[in-house]
Amino acid sequence: MAEDDLRKAVAAERGELADLLAALRPEQWDAPTLCDGWRVREVVAHMTMPFRTSLGRTLVELAKARGNIDRMADRCARRDAARMPPERLLASLRDNVAHPWTPPGGDVRGALAHDVIHGLDITVGLGLGRGVPPGRVAAVLAGLRPKNIAFFGTDLSGVSLQATDLDWSHGTGTPVRGPAQDLLLVVCGRRLPPGRLTGEAAARFSR
Repeated sequence: MAEDDLRKAVAAERGELADLLAALRPEQWDAPTLCDGWRVREVVAHMTMPFRTSLGRTLVELAKARGNIDRMADRCARRDAARMPPERLLASLRDNVAHPWTPPGGDVRGALAHDVIHGLDITVGLGLGRGVPPGRVAAVLAGLRPKNIAFFGTDLSGVSLQATDLDWSHGTGTPVRGPAQDLLLVVCGRRLPPGRLTGEAAARFSR
């Protein structure tokens, strides 16, 4: 997928997620997601932080976290989720569908991955059944490199992840099959609701 197409995909993904969030009931904003310890509001706060925070402020927050990006992200997401009501978080996402942010050291494909993965954290966590368009999932999977997979620290030894809806697989060993978007979540260390994956080793990656 060319860079212009990736940017269009990012904007479309954010816009569709904003529409979905706008339809949530108030209690769903406080429901858990696949991100451990984060409700919907923390995930959206995290997704929109780059739109609301300058580089200088981000560096200050990183210094407070002693250089630990995960610690910084968690602290900022919890703080912003406590300060901002859902309508403000939603507006921050909707107003920035075309924002050019990319992850540190990453590119537009990385921005798409960030939005797709965290969107799935929400929709799968809530059991909403949204299917990310296959082209977007394929673009994210095509960008995975060993260092990306290693970043999440997921134990994928001894299994072969095999998508049932895309021509994609990863690893060797006992087959674990499922939709490509679910296998993307597996790679990212998420534990899925039961029944989404098949294969003898599926339980390793389920709740």
